[in-house]
Amino acid sequence: MIQAELKLKLKKSQEALLTGWLWNLTGVWNWAIKRIEVDAKDKIYHSPIAFQNLLSNHGKKMGIPSHTMQGVLASAHAAWTRCFKKIAKKPRFKGIRNRMTSIPFPDPIMRPKDGYISLPILGKIKFHKQKLKEGKIKCGRIVKRASGWYLCLFIDAEINAIPRIGYNQVGIDPGFKSLLTLSNGEKIAHPRELEAAAARLGQAQRGRNKKLAARLQERIANRRKDRNHKLSRRLVSENALIAFSADNHKGVSSKFGKGVSSSSHGQLRQMLSYKSPKSGTEYIEVDPKNSTKSCSSCGVLSGPTGWNGLAVRHWDCEACGAHHDRDINAAINTLNAALGSRVEEIAA
Repeated sequence: MIQAELKLKLKKSQEALLTGWLWNLTGVWNWAIKRIEVDAKDKIYHSPIAFQNLLSNHGKKMGIPSHTMQGVLASAHAAWTRCFKKIAKKPRFKGIRNRMTSIPFPDPIMRPKDGYISLPILGKIKFHKQKLKEGKIKCGRIVKRASGWYLCLFIDAEINAIPRIGYNQVGIDPGFKSLLTLSNGEKIAHPRELEAAAARLGQAQRGRNKKLAARLQERIANRRKDRNHKLSRRLVSENALIAFSADNHKGVSSKFGKGVSSSSHGQLRQMLSYKSPKSGTEYIEVDPKNSTKSCSSCGVLSGPTGWNGLAVRHWDCEACGAHHDRDINAAINTLNAALGSRVEEIAA
């Protein structure tokens, strides 16, 4: 299953219709969230199908495809299910500060023809020309963003393998001064997309230009995503084994702020995890415990520790006298830990 995105060229009537749908579906979402919470207090629990049938006749009354409304109800039910299982937080109501921005179309969709794609009630919609991968379109979702309306399509097709240009093994230590440090000594510079746009973004926010601020935020996110796609593709093509130090960036960002979040290491890890198997690369996430203070030459815990130790970028091992770059040493330890865990799996 792959995802493709089409930018739509909507007529004014189609855009007005979708805007009205978002308003009505916001009410449906809020009703569903509250209904499940109230019923759960009374020990009443609904199955996904039974819950969708609670509003079985309302789609026609509101001028919304019935399966679209069922899709919103299914999403609300799934959100509460994750909460009950303690996988996610309690779902939030939609409103001005937390707007609903997407409209689901859970049924199969006909493939585009002559630059148009057909959706229930909306009819034929024109989109910016784009080549889609062959396969059946299982479902879709219209998303409203600052730059316009998009149709996300989920296509039943195989992911293409990334052409291989090397069979190396690499350990990766994520950072914030340098984006990544590799075990071969290479340091990948941080593009700092957020800092580059910070002045213009701050100007738009102080001027209360919400549309411009949202557009700049979207542009930053797009650049960050593009950077991670290119970087993950390069790493997968060059290496047969990738070991990534799975640091707790959420905890670090709570102390050091947006400079940590802008690195977007979590997104990069997700991309590596789904690109690697299809391309014959083994991807392993390693516990970062002691990776910084362990000497990669002799294994003695003689390196810098604690928050104050973050200022120490180079150090000498007290046991063997080896000189270490803090980040390169951590990347080498990450690779060694991954190789060790793989040997243990083979032995078992």
